[in-house]
Amino acid sequence: MTRMLVAGATGFVGRRLVPALVEAGHDVRAMTRHPERYDGPGEPVRADVQDPDTLGPALQGVEVAYYLVHSLDQDDFEETEAASARAFGEAAARGGVRQIVFLGGLGSDDDELSTHLRSRRAVETLLGEAGVPVTVLRAAVIVGDGGISWEITRQLVKNLPAMVVPRWAQTRTQPIALDDIVRYLVGVADNEGAIGKVFEVGGPDRLTYTEMLKVAAQVEGRRQPPIVPVPVLTPQLSARWLSLVTDVDTTTGRNLIDSMDVEVLVTDDSIRQVVPFEPMDYRAAVERALADRDADATT
Repeated sequence: MTRMLVAGATGFVGRRLVPALVEAGHDVRAMTRHPERYDGPGEPVRADVQDPDTLGPALQGVEVAYYLVHSLDQDDFEETEAASARAFGEAAARGGVRQIVFLGGLGSDDDELSTHLRSRRAVETLLGEAGVPVTVLRAAVIVGDGGISWEITRQLVKNLPAMVVPRWAQTRTQPIALDDIVRYLVGVADNEGAIGKVFEVGGPDRLTYTEMLKVAAQVEGRRQPPIVPVPVLTPQLSARWLSLVTDVDTTTGRNLIDSMDVEVLVTDDSIRQVVPFEPMDYRAAVERALADRDADATT
């Protein structure tokens, strides 16, 4: 049994990861700012990555720590994420943590990275500055109930009879199912083949955002909306457009859209040797996300 901590335990990925780790037989601490509200498995512990003094007690005695934290809803998220990652890495080193696992963003270092992806890269480095080896999983769109990118797709398909979309809608990406991300995250923990390494993860399909919208419409049994791309629509205007037709706030939307202009595809599949399995395709991921949403609605 390995003692683990999940920072971001109540978030989109964390709330699925914690039960998977517990089921795998690990002793899991679910890190949250409000442990009194936590109703999932594992042991809730109070800590906040933006309050370094709270991190030491939470990480003391932990062997593997997951860092599933972002600040996309803040205008100054780069500075916030940098300070939080550095503080977490230092507390992990003091607490005796032997591996940090971080879920970052997919994208080639040779490209001109967006502010969002640039921040994700910086976090990779800052988490390990104090000496704890960091395992990084870089992913693009994660398809699952409650994920921001998936919710944008689902709500656009649901709410619009026709779409005028920005040029980033023709950018290719490599979506991955939430179940498969969780499987990779569980698989790299305490795995000698993963310690201190960076992996790219994705499903088998390479799709444009427009193609993703079309598949989602088909799976939901909706009439495929006419999609008309326009050559110029600034990130700020795109974000305002999203906030009008979805419940994603403008700041988060703008920070995400900045990344959508860059093609993000897996170029190294070495993770398949470390955690071997066949990820599900995009259509299956959409079906699972919708089934999970229906299940949540009935409970």
